[in-house]
Amino acid sequence: MIPHKIILDCDPGHDDAVAILLAARHPAIELLAITTVAGNQSVEKTTANALKVCALADIRHVPIAKGAEKPLRGTPTFADNIHGESGMDGPTLPEATMQVSPLHAVDLMISLLLQSQGDITLVLTGPFTNLALAMQREPAIVPKIKQIVVMGGAIGLGNVTPGAEFNVWFDPEAAAQVFACGRPLLMVPLEVTHQALATEEILQQLQASGRPVPRFVADLLTYFAGTYQREFGFPAAPVHDPCTVAALIDPAIIETREMRVEIETGGEWSRGRTVCDVYGKLGKAPNARVGYQLHAGRFWELVLTTLLAYA
Repeated sequence: MIPHKIILDCDPGHDDAVAILLAARHPAIELLAITTVAGNQSVEKTTANALKVCALADIRHVPIAKGAEKPLRGTPTFADNIHGESGMDGPTLPEATMQVSPLHAVDLMISLLLQSQGDITLVLTGPFTNLALAMQREPAIVPKIKQIVVMGGAIGLGNVTPGAEFNVWFDPEAAAQVFACGRPLLMVPLEVTHQALATEEILQQLQASGRPVPRFVADLLTYFAGTYQREFGFPAAPVHDPCTVAALIDPAIIETREMRVEIETGGEWSRGRTVCDVYGKLGKAPNARVGYQLHAGRFWELVLTTLLAYA
């Protein structure tokens, strides 16, 4: 099997950290770069978190580039209530052992895509700002993108406003550009990721390994579970971002439907909403495959097997 070449654009973030660990370890993924963006916390903090996760897991072969510090329009609003002051509160992390790339994330993204044979998938688990900026700066990258997989949006209920999911709400203008770019796009919405609950049984399996990486993930998700219980009444932490990587590795993990998705960039109550045309009422051609069902057992088997393979 030829591995999927990916750029992981993220804002670590508890669940982003798990996505990094999954992408770096699984043989079906060739992780070309990690690019960071402001979202869950400032880009300085999300970049520091990415470096520390890679130090913990001894991931040395992947460049890490710092990206956009704010959305295309307006000022950033971070998710301190979910991810804490550091963006990854809870476990203790080692100091970084790598230096951040001298290239800005947007420049690294452009460089890798232009040099490619059209075989790179972009996996976005934070706001979509870096990719929007890259497409603005160098439109020639667009046909070079094999596909885009995003953790973002919701068919129905939001998690930051009644109708909007955080990653899209943080920068709806960027999301609108990405959904309009014409490349194959898989949207992994809250309806899917809220089925990826890290139950107590899963946390116990990670802790029982006695190894640093699985125990780190258990500590990470224990903190995350506390914030989700407080904010939303969830019984366990939904592990949003790894669903994107898992869907690449094993497409049968997520059930999808093709549909038109438009991004609401205005509206007093609806800014940042992903308007999913489930019934084809807009009369427009589909521009995304949208997930609606996660096979949770299959997902956790893949994730646990990969995480428990770390020394």
